[in-house]
This record gives sequence, C-alpha cells and structure tokens, in this order.
Amino acid sequence: MKILLGEDDMEISAMLKNFLMTEKYVVIVVSDGESACEKFFSDEFNLVLLDLMLPKRNGMEVMRKIRESSTVPIIIISAKDTDSDKTLGLGLGADDYITKPFSVTEVLARIKANIRRTTQYAAGASMRQPVLKKGALTMDLNAHSVKKDGKEIELTAKEFGALVLSKLAIYLCIFMGSKYMRSSFVIDFIFADFSYSGKRR
Repeated sequence: MKILLGEDDMEISAMLKNFLMTEKYVVIVVSDGESACEKFFSDEFNLVLLDLMLPKRNGMEVMRKIRESSTVPIIIISAKDTDSDKTLGLGLGADDYITKPFSVTEVLARIKANIRRTTQYAAGASMRQPVLKKGALTMDLNAHSVKKDGKEIELTAKEFGALVLSKLAIYLCIFMGSKYMRSSFVIDFIFADFSYSGKRR
C-alpha cells in the first residue's frame, strides 16, 4: 500500500513516515502543494494524508485538484479544528479529518478504516450482478427483481431462477408486450428444457 503524505512540518512527516513504514506502508513525503499534485498524478497511491497549511498550494486546492479525477481516500491532518474547517474539508471531498496534535496509532486506525472501506466497496461493485434492460422491462439480477414500466412483477424465487438459469429473460424481452407476464408466459416455461440456443427440444 502506497501513501502520499503532504506535510511541511518535517518533524511530523518524519514521525508519520517512520511509524507507517513499520506497518509495511510505502510513504512518499512532499512538503508543498505543488509537489503534492505533481507526485500524485505521476504515480499511483492508495491513500493521501494532507495537511491544509501547505506552502505554494494549500491542502484545499490540492484536494480539489485530486477530486477532479480520482476517488482515492483523502485524510486531512490539520491544526485547524473548528467545525467550519472540518465541514469545509469534508465537503470538498475529504474522507476523514484528524486534528493536531494526534497520536500515530489513531492515524493508522483511520488509514486502515478508509482503505478497507474503499477496497470493500470496490470488491462489492465488481461482484454486483448486472441490471438487464429491454424497453419497458428491467431485470435486476442482484436484487432478484423484475419490473415493467417501473412496476415490480411479483415472481416466486423459483420463477425468477427459471428466468435466469433457463435464459427466459430473452423471451420476456421479446414478449414484454404481453399482459400475461407472469402466469401465462412464465409458468408455461418454468419446467421446459432449453438448449443453449434458447429453443425448446
């Protein structure tokens, strides 16, 4: 895991880098906002730790630039501890906000939580089944639901399974104009045996 740390206080940046390296993180340190932007867009990072009071380009501007093209987790570390500062930072796209002084164990816990949340969301999105659409008909394979014109068609688990496994979704799309969407059509084909071509045999 690679972390970009934007911090102009060399004592703080050294402390964080040394501690995070013991936790097997790769930490790239920059001391101003311009360098933070340049480094971020020239490499790949799993998370950004960002001080707000950076020279040349402040942390808010750096965060705005990153958010134009990336959803990487960003944790603000700042001496600014008012509610308005926190609200502004989170509103501009920060995922977390830590006020100085802080403990390195708290920073580590926040880093782990944000990376875990991001990777889990990504894994969930990749595992999510597609939503099939054809005209007025929508089949959500993840929610196990079928809708026509936005209105859900009531199907038993067996009927829905038959639609998916026997590729009856194709037939529903073809015959979606029929008012017999459930009983006349689905029940007729539930126990039918289909070849891979979709034709009866």
